[in-house]
Amino acid sequence: EVQLVESGGGLVQPGGSLRLSCVASGFIFGSSAMSWVRQAPGKGLEWVSSIYGFTTNTYYSDSVKGRFTISRDNAKNTLYLQMNSLKSEDTAVYYCAKGGYSSKWPTRDEYDGWGQGTQVTVSS
Repeated sequence: EVQLVESGGGLVQPGGSLRLSCVASGFIFGSSAMSWVRQAPGKGLEWVSSIYGFTTNTYYSDSVKGRFTISRDNAKNTLYLQMNSLKSEDTAVYYCAKGGYSSKWPTRDEYDGWGQGTQVTVSS
C-alpha cells in the first residue's frame, strides 16, 4: 500500500522560504516518479513539480519555476520541495503524489497515491 506523509508546512511572510518533506513507503521509491500538487482555497488541484526516478529529471509549472526546487533522497525514501521567494498566491495545501506529470490541473485518479497534505500560508 502506497503511504506518503508530508511535513514542513506553516505560516511564512511573503519573500520567505519553507522546505516540505514527504516520506514514502509501500513501494519502490527510488525508481518512481513523484510530484508535488497543491490546492489553493476554493480552487482545484494544481500541478507544481515532478521528479523522475533515477534520472532525477525535474519539471516545474511556470508559476513556481525559478523559486521552487524539487529533490529526492532515495536512501531515505524522501521527497522534498524547497520553496523560496514565497508569494501570497502560493498559499495552498501541498500534496505529495506518486507519479509524474499528468496534467496542469489534475484529478486525484491521475496519481497512484496521495499524502494527507500540508498547509502552506504566505501572509504578512
